[in-house]
Amino acid sequence: MAHLHFDGCDVLELAREFGTPLYVLSEDRIRGRIRELRETFLDRWPGTSAAYASKALQTLDVCRIVASENLDLDVVSGGELYAALKAGFPPERIHFHGNSKTPEEIRMALDAGVGRLIVDNRTELEILDREARSRGIRAPILFRVTPGVDSHTHQYMSTGDLDSKFGIPLDPSVRDQYIGAALGMAGVELRGFHFHVGSQIFSNESHRKALRIVAGLAAEVRERYGLETRELILGGGFATRYTGKDKPEPLAYYTDALMEDLRNLCAESGLPMPRVGIEPGRWIVAEAGITLYTVGSVKEIPGVRTYVGVDGGMPDNIRPALYGAEYEATVADRHDAPRDRVVTVAGKCCESGDILIRDIPLQDPRPGDVLAMFTTGAYTHSMASNYNRLPRPAMVLVRGGKARLSVRRETFEDLTARELLS
Repeated sequence: MAHLHFDGCDVLELAREFGTPLYVLSEDRIRGRIRELRETFLDRWPGTSAAYASKALQTLDVCRIVASENLDLDVVSGGELYAALKAGFPPERIHFHGNSKTPEEIRMALDAGVGRLIVDNRTELEILDREARSRGIRAPILFRVTPGVDSHTHQYMSTGDLDSKFGIPLDPSVRDQYIGAALGMAGVELRGFHFHVGSQIFSNESHRKALRIVAGLAAEVRERYGLETRELILGGGFATRYTGKDKPEPLAYYTDALMEDLRNLCAESGLPMPRVGIEPGRWIVAEAGITLYTVGSVKEIPGVRTYVGVDGGMPDNIRPALYGAEYEATVADRHDAPRDRVVTVAGKCCESGDILIRDIPLQDPRPGDVLAMFTTGAYTHSMASNYNRLPRPAMVLVRGGKARLSVRRETFEDLTARELLS
């Protein structure tokens, strides 16, 4: 029987060498996505930029790859900023996001010299102005705005509707408080606006609706304040493939429509074209990753269901429990064998909801087999936990048939390293 190979590596050999659960990440697939981004957006449309949304997956190696490809990087916390700087990422190419930045994070960002701060609320704006003035600098900012559109995705991944914890609502009475305040502050320089409508979005409709609203905002603020919008970030959220039911469009489906719309909207309003950015995260790394598990048990409940227990679960991939996310998988030992047994892949946590895949046809899984789950590059490692005192998995980076350890596996000692006995 044929073994599953991933980026030239036999995954059974990876499991034997590095253990399971194991995140496996393909550097070539990441670079391939970035190449598509460059060819279909950056090279096609002058005056554009792209920032990798590192919350999808941030390791030192991923930061290194993104830096070498000359993309920008967005971070949403002091921890992500720290890791980016530790990896040697140029601070002037870092964008600092987040709806609840602490004063310490704002000071950290200013001291590091990050390229942009995307401001979410009035309190943050005031702290930022005060801290920047105390350093004798003007911090370049964009306002994150909430355009009020339905992105037709899971409610936990929708960020652009009016009732959102993210961004500034575009009610004039609220909007003008921010813009008027920022223009009167010596410590900030308002360069433009940012929006993000959600994640895993298959249609370009919500992006285009949001763009029309924000382009209207740009025209209004020029008329009211004389402010030219020099920069506009359109967010990310472009869909990727998780199962055969998913039919994602190429990146150009989104970006061509948005750039053509913006060009027409600016011409109609007499506005100069701003510099335009996008922020793909999941789209770059999701399909570049797989997760390997070892089958520990097969439990058949006659007439009900067969549970296949594996040595990982919701601590290394919370998405099925959190979002009802669906995945595909294979028995790596017999990748080409018939899929003649319908099973449910269950994690090892003491939770009934710890189900990784429900009712999937597989190749008669047996204890000791290696199960490979696909499209796990995004929001698995970055959302991992130690629930039930499970150590977080290792990650290997593979390229051209060679593998090396990128993130070591946690130990039991790691789990108690921060705890103190009185």
